[in-house]
Order: sequence, then C-alpha cells, then structure tokens
Amino acid sequence: MKKLGIIAGAGTLPHCLIEACERMHRDFYVVGLKGQANPKEYDKALPMTWIRLGAVGKAFRVFKKNKVEEVVFIGAVRRPSLVGLWPDFRGFRLITKLGLKALGDDALLRVIVKEVEADGMKVVGIDEILPHLLAKKGVYTRRVPTVQDSVDIKRGVEVARLLGKADVGQSVIVQQGLVLALEGIEGTDALIRRSSQLKRKGDGGVLVKMCKPEQDRRVDLPTIGPQTVQAVKNAGFGGIAVQAGAVLISQSEQTVKLADRLGMFIVGVEAK
Repeated sequence: MKKLGIIAGAGTLPHCLIEACERMHRDFYVVGLKGQANPKEYDKALPMTWIRLGAVGKAFRVFKKNKVEEVVFIGAVRRPSLVGLWPDFRGFRLITKLGLKALGDDALLRVIVKEVEADGMKVVGIDEILPHLLAKKGVYTRRVPTVQDSVDIKRGVEVARLLGKADVGQSVIVQQGLVLALEGIEGTDALIRRSSQLKRKGDGGVLVKMCKPEQDRRVDLPTIGPQTVQAVKNAGFGGIAVQAGAVLISQSEQTVKLADRLGMFIVGVEAK
C-alpha cells in the first residue's frame, strides 16, 4: 500500500481514517488544518504537521519530504474569506488562476486536486479507502419515514439537486411539503439551527443531504454523524435522508443507535 497523506479538517472522520491506517499497517502522514481540526484531539506522537489553510506550498513540501504517494482530503472545512485564507505564494497562484469569485467554491478544490497530481501524487477518495462509510439505500433505524416524511424527502431531493447544480450547498430542510431552509456557506449545523426557528406546528421535518451533481467525489463528500442526529433532534425535526452511495455516515453504529434512542429515522435514498 502506498504511503497516504491525510489533509485533516474538523470532525471525527480524520480519526476514523488514521485508526484504519494503523489497523492496516499502512504508512501515513497527516497535515492538520489550523482553525479547522482541533490539535487537542490528536496524539502528539502522530506523524503530523500543522499548517494554515492557505499554505498550499508548505503542505506540498511536507508531503514530498515524507514521500507521500497518495493524498486524501477528509473532514469538514469552514470556507474562509481571502483575508482568513492568508495564502502563501503557491496558494495565491491557485486563487489567481480562478479569480476571487471562485474562492471557496468546488472549482477551487478541483484546481487543488490538479496541482496535487501535477506534483506526482494521486488524490484518492475516502470512499476508496473506507467504502463501508458510504450510505446504502434503505432505512437504517427502527423508525421508518411516514407518508408525509416520504413526500418531504422527495421534495428535498429535488431541491437539493438544484442547489447542488448551482454549487451552493448540499442540504435542505423540508417540513409538510415546504422548504424551510437551504444550506449556504454556513454549513449543515448552522442550517439546522437556523431552520429550528422556522419550524411549523406539528410533527415531521426532514434534513435531506445530497452530493452535488458535478462534485469531484474524491474531495468534500457530504457527511453526517452523531452530532448531526443530535442537532436535528434539538431543532425538533423527525429524521434525516441521505443520498445512497454518495454521503458518508461517520461512526455509523453510534449514529444509528442515537437516532433509535431519540426516536428518529435515517434513510438512504437514490438521487433522481
């Protein structure tokens, strides 16, 4: 197995991957993104370097020095302003290739992937290494969606696909056939909190999370986990629908157990 470079953002997925590499006895090197991943969550003995988000050149040099052959992007990354990005020379060169209007869009990720591969490393998707994390079609939980939930899910899939085509976001909240909120730059957790204030009287309400139609699935795959389940419950909604084969379920056993305990449903659906 080739040595793996892990570019780690926030959340539990980077830890899942590190543990998997250790079980497989696969060599790896981690680049942690400052202000995204939490240094307190990482063992100081890990082969790891911390860089700011815009230090593209430094990340490449670190990987080259440590003889990394394959690279995976994993974990949530909050999209910064140009000032917050603080790019080094190579990072700035990437941004100028696109123009500032592309900052934070998927187009930027695609250019970074090309740069990585131009340096002789291969970008791989987390689903290639840990395919069991991908959502499967069907109901995961004891609770199943009601007829109204199914109507809301269908509506959510339609809207999420349109949202994804516009390269805006990956998630929507639907209740009683009405779209309460769309995901923007703030991310899924903030979307859920915002939509809780828009909730209508009565039960129901579904978070629908899909992969963007034009998205490079090697980077930035949408993800849910226990934190998502708890946030949806706290907002007063009944369940989560994710795109089968295109959304990751982090800590899947814990996620499903929590949903069962809270009386919620999780279902994998196809994109149509």
